[in-house]
Amino acid sequence: MITTGLGYDIHRFNEGRPLVLGGVVIPHHRGLQGHSDADVLTHAIADALFGAIGERDIGHHFPDTDESIRGICSLHILSRARELVTARHATINNIDATLIAEEPKIGPHFEAIRQSLALTLVLPVERIGLKATTNEGLGSIGRGEGIAAMAIATVELPS
Repeated sequence: MITTGLGYDIHRFNEGRPLVLGGVVIPHHRGLQGHSDADVLTHAIADALFGAIGERDIGHHFPDTDESIRGICSLHILSRARELVTARHATINNIDATLIAEEPKIGPHFEAIRQSLALTLVLPVERIGLKATTNEGLGSIGRGEGIAAMAIATVELPS
C-alpha cells in the first residue's frame, strides 16, 4: 500500500544562530529560533514521514520541554523518522519539499541540501525534490521574519 504524509514547519529568524537547512549551514547573518537547530526543512520532512506511517508529529517525538535534546541536530530527528518507517517494514519512495523564504537565496545550496537529505534518509538523491519560493512580500515570511517549509513523503507499507 502506498501512503503519503504532509509536513509543515515555520521558525522565526534569530540573531546569533547559524542558519541550517536540510542539515547544511547556509551563510546568512541570522539563523532560526528553536529548541533544536531549528532546521525547518528537516522538521517538515520528518513530520511528512511520521504522517505517512500514521505516527504522531515531531513535537510528540521530540518535545521542546525535553532539555536533554536542546540544540539537537535536526538530521538526528530525520534519522529517527526514517528508523520508524523502517521498523514498520516500510520503504520511503520519495520526498518533495518547498522552502518559503524572502532571504537568503537557497538555489545555490540545493545540491548540498539534497545530498545531505539523501544520505540521512538512505535514498538516491534523485528521489528528493526540492524547491524554493518567496511569499511575494506577504505575511510574516514576506516581511522577512522567518522561513517556512512544506514537505510530502510517499511511503510504501507492506500489505
